[in-house]
Amino acid sequence: MIQNNIFLREGLIWQLEAGIDECIGDMPIDRFAKTTIGVIDHNSKQFDQKITATYKGSFVKEQDNTTDTSQVVKSISTQPLQEPPQSYDSAPERAILSAVAMAGATNSILDLRTAVEDFEDCALKKTAMNTVFSDGSPSAKIMFIGTVPGADEDRKGIPFSGLSGLFLDKILASIDLDRSSCYLTNIIFWRPPGDREPTLNEVAVCIPFVERHIELVLPDIIVLLGGPASKALLGTNEGITKIHGQCFEYSTPKMAASILAVPLYHPINLLSSPAYKQDAWRDLLKIKERLSQKL
Repeated sequence: MIQNNIFLREGLIWQLEAGIDECIGDMPIDRFAKTTIGVIDHNSKQFDQKITATYKGSFVKEQDNTTDTSQVVKSISTQPLQEPPQSYDSAPERAILSAVAMAGATNSILDLRTAVEDFEDCALKKTAMNTVFSDGSPSAKIMFIGTVPGADEDRKGIPFSGLSGLFLDKILASIDLDRSSCYLTNIIFWRPPGDREPTLNEVAVCIPFVERHIELVLPDIIVLLGGPASKALLGTNEGITKIHGQCFEYSTPKMAASILAVPLYHPINLLSSPAYKQDAWRDLLKIKERLSQKL
C-alpha cells in the first residue's frame, strides 16, 4: 500500500510539472474559441444589443410577410424573455467580472495586492506556491512588466528573482538603473505548472488587476518585456521581433493621459538567443533617453 501511494504521489507530481493543473469533463474545452474581448463582451452595451437582436431576429423570422413594424415591436415587448444562452455566463466570464469588480474597488497598491492575494477565481493560484505581485519602488518613473513568474519567483514570491532576474539586473545597470529606481511586475501573478505559456482565459482574468496596477503606479514609461506582455496590453498580434523598441501610447479610461509603452526583449529571450542583444542594447539606449527627458 505504501509503495502504491509513492507511485501515485510521483505520478501527480509529474502531471503538475507537465502543465496539467485541472480536470476536465467528458468533452474537451476549446480555449481558443473565445478571445479576451469576446469573453467580457456581455458586460457592455454590445451584449445587450446582441441579446435584443437575437430575440427580435428569431421573432421576425416567424412572421409571414410582416410589414407592420409597430406590431412587431409591440409583440416582442409582450413575449416572455427566454433565458440567455449559457455561454454568456460561463465560469471564465464570471471570473473576469469578479476581477474587474475587485480591481476597480482598490484605491492603493496595498489594496490591489490584497485583492490579488484574495482572488480565488484563477486556477493557477491553486498550483502555485506564492502570489508574485511586485518588486521595486511604487513611486518609480519606469515600470517593467513581464509575463509569468518562474520556479524561483514562485518559491520567493518576488518577480524576476531567478536567472532571468539576475540578467535583468545587469540590463538595468547598463542604463544606470536598479530595482530601487524601477517597479517590476508581471501580467500573470501565479506560476503556470511546468512553466507553460498562460492561456487566453488566464491572461484575461489577470488583466483587470494589471490595468489597475498601472493606473495606481502611473509611471512615465512602461517597458513590456517579451511578446505575451506586449500583446496583452497593446492589443497587437505582432511578435516581439517586429515591435521591440517601438513607442506606443498606453491608456485606460481612468487615466487622464496616455503613457509611453516600449516593448523589449524578455531577459529569457536574450539569454537563449544572444543574437538579439545588439537590438536590445539599442532599444535600451532609446529608453534611457526617453526617461531622461521625463525627469
